[in-house]
Amino acid sequence: MWEEILKAIPVYFFSMLKFVFGPFGGYVVGLNLVTTILTTVAGMMTAVILFTFFGDFMRNKVLSRVGSSARKKKFSERTRNFVRFWRKYGIVGVAALTPILLTPVGGTILAVSFGAPKKQLILYMFISAAIWSVILSATIYILGNEVTAVIGQYFELPDGLKKP
Repeated sequence: MWEEILKAIPVYFFSMLKFVFGPFGGYVVGLNLVTTILTTVAGMMTAVILFTFFGDFMRNKVLSRVGSSARKKKFSERTRNFVRFWRKYGIVGVAALTPILLTPVGGTILAVSFGAPKKQLILYMFISAAIWSVILSATIYILGNEVTAVIGQYFELPDGLKKP
């Protein structure tokens, strides 16, 4: 049991940063499929909850250190695309795409910056995390070595992360 918990800790933290690292990391370290799914969801939801409730505080601290020049609103093409996406799909769209295209932190900051209600944000992010965790984890566990081989073509995996 302790061995499984120790294997799950890095998967949990990687899932906080980038969701897809959870299912892949769980497979690579040899976690049980259910443990991988639960750990990945827990990692994403930790980041979502932290940035939902403390995001404004952290943003204000960063802006106060950077100075007033960073407070000016700049409407770049990227910003316009975010606004367009938000108006078209809203909180449900952001939550649905956060696990696969954005990061848990990025999706949460985007939703919070547009004023999404906190309870709805947490609910939709949880539903999205649960669905995507099952889909990605099951796919990686079923295709296993093929996924590792494809990723290994593009990235050099450390010896400890290569499946035999």
